[in-house]
Amino acid sequence: MTDASGLDLVVTGERVLVDGAFSPAEVGVRDGLVVRLAALGTGLVAARTVRLADDEVLIPGLVDTHVHVNEPGRTEWEGFASATRAAAAGGVTTIVDMPLNSIPPTTDVAALQVKRAAAEGQVFVDVGFWGGVVPGNSADLEPLVAEGVFGFKCFLVSSGVDEFPPVTADEMEAAMAVLEASDALLIVHAEDAALIDAAPHRHGPAYADFLASRPREAEGAAVAAVIDRAARTGARAHILHLSAADALDRIAAAKRQGVRLTVETCPHYLVLEADEVPRGATAFKCCPPIRGAENRDALWHGLEQGVIDFVVSDHSPAPAELKHAGDGDFEAAWGGIASLQLGLPLVWTEARRRGIPLARVVEWMSTAPARRVGLTTKGRIAEAGAADFAVVAPEATFTVDGEALEHRHPMTPYDGRELAGVVRSAFLAGTPIDRSTPRGRLLRRAVAGAHDAA
Repeated sequence: MTDASGLDLVVTGERVLVDGAFSPAEVGVRDGLVVRLAALGTGLVAARTVRLADDEVLIPGLVDTHVHVNEPGRTEWEGFASATRAAAAGGVTTIVDMPLNSIPPTTDVAALQVKRAAAEGQVFVDVGFWGGVVPGNSADLEPLVAEGVFGFKCFLVSSGVDEFPPVTADEMEAAMAVLEASDALLIVHAEDAALIDAAPHRHGPAYADFLASRPREAEGAAVAAVIDRAARTGARAHILHLSAADALDRIAAAKRQGVRLTVETCPHYLVLEADEVPRGATAFKCCPPIRGAENRDALWHGLEQGVIDFVVSDHSPAPAELKHAGDGDFEAAWGGIASLQLGLPLVWTEARRRGIPLARVVEWMSTAPARRVGLTTKGRIAEAGAADFAVVAPEATFTVDGEALEHRHPMTPYDGRELAGVVRSAFLAGTPIDRSTPRGRLLRRAVAGAHDAA
C-alpha cells in the first residue's frame, strides 16, 4: 500500500475508471502523481477534495498524438494557447504536435528549439513534439531523437505545404533504417502519390468529385508500402488517420506476421459519412477523405477487433479564407477538420449507439495512444501514474455551437449536432485546468512522464 499522508487532492466517486472498469473509489494525489487508490468510504484526507456528482465519471485525461498547432509561422491558423485551451475543454490533457504546418517545420534540432520557445509559457496541457522526415534530412534524425521528439512523420503524397515535401517509398525505408537503431517511431501519411495524381481532380461543390480525387486504392497501396518497408527494416511504424477500411485485412495480416505496426483513425471517419456531406460544405474536407457508411461501419469493426489501435483528432484548423477558398469548391479549399475539443463526445455518442462501453472509448483515446508513444505514466488512473483526469457526465447531452469552441477559428462540420458526454472539468498533474493560467509542460520522449518537462 502506498503512503497516503500529506495528500494534495482526493477525488471520490461511484464511477472511477481503473484497469478498464468503473467502480467506486477514492483517488489520492500528491506532487502530481496518483499515490493511493482506495475503496470508496476509506476516507482519504487531502488539502482539496473533489466529489463526483451522481452523473459524473472520472477517467484519465485523453492523449491526442495527432494535433496540428501550426505555431510559429502559421499562428494565425491556430497556436499553442488556443489549441491547448481547446484540448483542456475536451478532456485532453496531453497532445503531441505535428512537425508541420509550422514554419520552420520540425525537421532539425534548430527548428525544434524554435518551436519549443514559441510554446513555452503558453500551454494549458502537456505538449510533446514530433519530428519530420523530408528528403535530405537523414542526418538530422538521430539528433532529434536525442532532443526528445516522440518520433517522426513523413508523407508519401504532397503535404499541402511546400516546406514539408513528401518522400518516396525508398526514402521512407532509408529513414526507417536509421530510426530502427534508436527504436524511434515513424508515422506515415499513407496515400500513394502516383494514384492520387492519376485520379480525376474536378473543381466544384460536389463532394463525390472530391472523394474520387482521393481513391481508397491510393491508401491501400501506400499502406502496403509501409508494411513492406517496416517488415524489411524491423522499424516501428504507424499509419496515420486511416480512412479506407479496405486496408484492414492487410494490416491484420501484417500484425499477425510480427510487423511492428500500429494504426489510428479519427472521429470524423467514425461519425461522418460521404452521402451526408452537403454540396459546397468544405468544412467536411480532409485528406484522406470521409468515405461511405459501409466503410465507416468497417472501421468501427476494425477498432473493436484491435486491428485499428486508437483514435486521435488530426486537429487541423485553418482561417476561413483558406477553409472556404473557392466559395464551396472542394478542390480549392484547405483540407482539415478542427475537432480537438469534441473528440470524446463525438466518438462516445457513436460508440454508445453501437453498444460499445465508455471504457473501450477511453482505451482508444487515452491508454493506447499514450502507450504507443511511450508516455508510460499517462493514459490510465493507477498508483504512480500521472494525476491527469477528466470529469465527464457521459449521459448528459449538448448541442455543438461552433462559435463557442476554443480553437482559433470557429468552423466545424459538427455545428448543430447533438452529442452525449459533457466534459465538466480536467486536471493536469492533480491541479484543475482553469484555461486562464497555462500550467502545461513541454515533454521529451526520453524523460516524458507525470512530472518531467523539457
